[in-house]
Amino acid sequence: MAREINPMDTTRARAYELWLNAPNPMVTFIKTIDVTRLIKVSRKRGLKFNMLMDWCIGKAAAPIKEFYILPVGDKLMQYDSLAVNTIVLNTTGEVNSCDILFTHNLDDYNREYLKYTAEVAQTCKDRDLSTHCMVIGTSAIINTEIDGAVGMNSGIFNNPFIIWGKYKKKFFRYYLTLSFQFHHTQMDGAHAGRFLANLQDAINKL
Repeated sequence: MAREINPMDTTRARAYELWLNAPNPMVTFIKTIDVTRLIKVSRKRGLKFNMLMDWCIGKAAAPIKEFYILPVGDKLMQYDSLAVNTIVLNTTGEVNSCDILFTHNLDDYNREYLKYTAEVAQTCKDRDLSTHCMVIGTSAIINTEIDGAVGMNSGIFNNPFIIWGKYKKKFFRYYLTLSFQFHHTQMDGAHAGRFLANLQDAINKL
C-alpha cells in the first residue's frame, strides 16, 4: 500500500527541499563485496545466484526506514512493503521487468521468484508492483566483469537501483562489484552506507 505523506512531517524535510527539483538528484556508490558465501549456498542448494542476491538486497533494505519512502513526481510517498525488481529474458529474446515482493523467508521468496520470472518470460509482460510497494531495481550483466556502473537520471523513476556484473575469483574467494544509485531526497550517504554494510552481512549469514 502507498500513501502520500507531508515531507515536512518527516526526517527528510530538508532533503526534500534541497534535492527534489535538483538537475541531478541521484547519487551512486560503487562497492566490491565478498559473495563467497552466496556462491556456496547457491551451489549446495541449487538456488539461482541472482535470486539470492535479490533476497539479500531486500533483507539489507528492510530495517532501514528511508527505503519505505520515495519521491514520486512532486509527492513523497510512504510504503508498507518492499519489492525487488529483476530483469527477465523472455521467449522472444528481449527483456521484461519482474517485481518480486520481499519476504524474510528465503524459501517463500524463491518460490515467488521462480513462479513470476517464469510467467513474465512466457507472457512477455512486465510484472509491476510499484503502486503497492517501494521497488528496488536491479540489473545483472552476468557475462561482463565491470568495475562500476552509473545509472541514468530519467526524471521518471526515482527508485533505488543496483547494477552488477560477473563476479571475480581471487585465490579462494569470490568478489562482486556493484553500483547502488539512490535519490538524495529518499536517503543520505549514511543510509546508503548502512544498506551496503547490511548487504554484506546478509550474504555472510546466508
